[in-house]
Amino acid sequence: MSDPTSPEAENTGLLHRGVDLWAVISLGLGTAVGVAIFSVIAPATALAGPGMLLAVLIAAVPMFIIALTYAFMGSALPTSGASFEWSRRFVSPFLGFMIAWLRIVSNLGAILILALVLIRYLNMVVPLPTKPAMFVVFLIFWAVNIIGVGLAGRLQVLMIGAMIALFAVFAAWGAPSITPQAYEPLLPQGWVGVFAAIPLLIGLFFGLESSTEIGDEVKDARRTIPLGLALSILAAVVLYLLVAGVTLGVLGASALGTSDTPLLDAAEVFMGPWAKPLIVTAAVVAIGTSINSLFLGFSRNLYAMARAGMLPKALLKVHPRTGVPHVALTVILVGATLGLAAPMNLTALFLAVNIPTLLKYVGVSLSAAVVARRHPEIYEAARFKLSKGATVFWAYAGTIMALVVALLGLGADWTPYAALGVWAILGVGYYLAFIRARGGA
Repeated sequence: MSDPTSPEAENTGLLHRGVDLWAVISLGLGTAVGVAIFSVIAPATALAGPGMLLAVLIAAVPMFIIALTYAFMGSALPTSGASFEWSRRFVSPFLGFMIAWLRIVSNLGAILILALVLIRYLNMVVPLPTKPAMFVVFLIFWAVNIIGVGLAGRLQVLMIGAMIALFAVFAAWGAPSITPQAYEPLLPQGWVGVFAAIPLLIGLFFGLESSTEIGDEVKDARRTIPLGLALSILAAVVLYLLVAGVTLGVLGASALGTSDTPLLDAAEVFMGPWAKPLIVTAAVVAIGTSINSLFLGFSRNLYAMARAGMLPKALLKVHPRTGVPHVALTVILVGATLGLAAPMNLTALFLAVNIPTLLKYVGVSLSAAVVARRHPEIYEAARFKLSKGATVFWAYAGTIMALVVALLGLGADWTPYAALGVWAILGVGYYLAFIRARGGA
């Protein structure tokens, strides 16, 4: 097997390349938009009032800086399970393992959130039993990904195009119904409320880097990944401010902060009977793109951990015809199904998703600094790079910002931190017993 730390190594010879630039953009934008826009702006508004819009802009700053490190690393060393591989090889095997271990909870939590919100919207059209319907959602996207990465990528492009069109209709139709007083007072809870909302709103941008997790399957990855990241984050900022601004302007902060379905509630004000079919369709499409992206990225992280000897080797099995890690995909299906027994508290679930993701960003940022300082051959191979000094500076800036945002979440709810702490202790025990003990790291 080729060494993924060498600049020439771009795939294992097992996974199939089938993801182009449009699929990269769609994977990133779809992951971020689907999980957040239909739900997170409500609890964020409850914390910050109209200052939620300022919090969106502030949340974009660390993500832009972190995206620089992802673009650099993705153009220098594309590989499957990239965030795990980079942290493991360039920072420490233990750090890489622990970040990936915590992200098992994060990814399963994200899938649960997505399916829950999707079913809530579908229930407005046809009554469905929540948890059995969530299981059907898991099963559909497991099947799509089992068929092959090419189909999953093409489906993602089609869904993201439909989603953008539907949001454009929503914003254009709703703009005349905006009430300026809805944005007053801008900071009812002061800046404390704004900063408390950031850990939730930063989730708006989580997933923009998802294409890096399937680096072995991206065509011309060294060029496609950084370009796709840039276009994804620009589109995300514009889309969020547009949709959130119209929703807030129509509903007002009090109604928005207590809404389970904020976009639908806003659309009913100005669309009347057209609101439900349009918003439900947009929700199904947008959330579907996120679940699809998560199955893609999560399965490749499990594959990468198994390739490194940190999870059972059965997860390395790739289907001989479709070229996908079918065992890893099936493990995700089983894990998501078991997760249906968990409490469905959205704020707690969002934090349980966001905290490990922020720690993942810490690992990637530190990896970029190490590559720039100690691995000149990999640095020179990057298609996108700043100077070595600038790369190190922004890598450390991204590290600090990710840690600060992760700690800010304590102001919203401490219980996810405690739950993740218990899972981390189990991870340490697993690492010492099954990895360190046999000399795997």
